[in-house]
Amino acid sequence: MAAKWAQKSVVIPPQRRGCHLVTPKVQGNSAPWKHTIEGPDDMPAHIKSSMFGCSLTIPITDGRLNMGTWQGIWLCEHRDHGTARKVVVTLNGV
Repeated sequence: MAAKWAQKSVVIPPQRRGCHLVTPKVQGNSAPWKHTIEGPDDMPAHIKSSMFGCSLTIPITDGRLNMGTWQGIWLCEHRDHGTARKVVVTLNGV
């Protein structure tokens, strides 16, 4: 059985300068989808996760993570009840 795809364009109105949470606008306008194999918060979590991505590249300088003062590695938990997460760290060029 081939996978089925659905696609819809969602227009986000102009926003003032800055970062804006638009997940409810995208999610509310793009779905009557239900995906609840792992619970009712499963599908919204997948949509949010796909917007943030799941990979990160950080340079290492002099053996330390080269990040700014206010930068860090964040975990965004989109489920109502979090579970343990496995993080894989890959070092390139060592």
